[in-house]
Amino acid sequence: MSTELTIRNATFKNPVLTASGTFGYGLECPAFVDVSQLGGVVTKSISRKPRDGNPPQRIAETSAGMLNSIGLANVGVDVFLAEKLPALRKAGATVVVNIAASSIEEYAYVLERCEEHEGIAGYEINVSCPNVKDGGLSFGTSCPAVAEITRDLRKRTEKLLAMKLTPNVTSIGEFARACEAEGADAVSCVNTFVGMDIFVDSRRPKIATITGGFSGPAILPMALAKVWEVRKAVNIPIIGIGGICTAEDALKFLIVGASLIQVGTALFVDPGVGPTIAEGIAAYMDRHGMKSLNELIGSLDTSLQPSLVAAGWE
Repeated sequence: MSTELTIRNATFKNPVLTASGTFGYGLECPAFVDVSQLGGVVTKSISRKPRDGNPPQRIAETSAGMLNSIGLANVGVDVFLAEKLPALRKAGATVVVNIAASSIEEYAYVLERCEEHEGIAGYEINVSCPNVKDGGLSFGTSCPAVAEITRDLRKRTEKLLAMKLTPNVTSIGEFARACEAEGADAVSCVNTFVGMDIFVDSRRPKIATITGGFSGPAILPMALAKVWEVRKAVNIPIIGIGGICTAEDALKFLIVGASLIQVGTALFVDPGVGPTIAEGIAAYMDRHGMKSLNELIGSLDTSLQPSLVAAGWE
């Protein structure tokens, strides 16, 4: 039995990756997890220059989830390549660099700087960023903009190129089709949902930017539905993200059609949960006599309504 999977020229030893922004640079938790046991480490978003991010408070726990408005705080591409990437390589991690930018030129600059260095398996492009040339509107909510970014970056690399899509659009399938048409190898679904919470006694918002990205267990059914929508729209691999805390959660995404999954908010509770989830997936495959992940991916049986099964009307 093998849980290994290859997309383009990037090979992952198992389908469990860390989600960008939830695991630092993959170097902060050596006492809790051996990153070489993960399918891959997706770095926090890397931009051209260092960013301080948004003012605090920028993280708040909610019922069954978390709000964040970090503001893409990071060390910048030069420090990442000089300090973080060599340490990740030494630790045996399969590295996927998440890139954030406020213009297509900045995306291209960061990717091309990364192309000068060994040890990067591929790129995940965060298109949920403000386009400074377009009045601060998010790239990710403009299908033509997402298509243009994909087309431009595809010409600059032979490595894995995955576009990370926002769920905060009318039709995520349309965006996935645009990425596929412009040469993306995969799409990551989904980034956080827009959320908000307040302190009722003070009547103040819980985070400084008022609204932020909502993640955690509460979004799993919504994220799963988005992956299902995308699976019906495109043929390229999907990286499933959203509320995954256990092997059972991860299996749901794989069964619906994701080829890889990312664990995010759960890492704040248990930084070492990734290998545990990978072991659970392998155990499930063994129980069901599956020899490869391809037997599991997209194996959803829609022939009978779940309510009928629950009622014993099989």
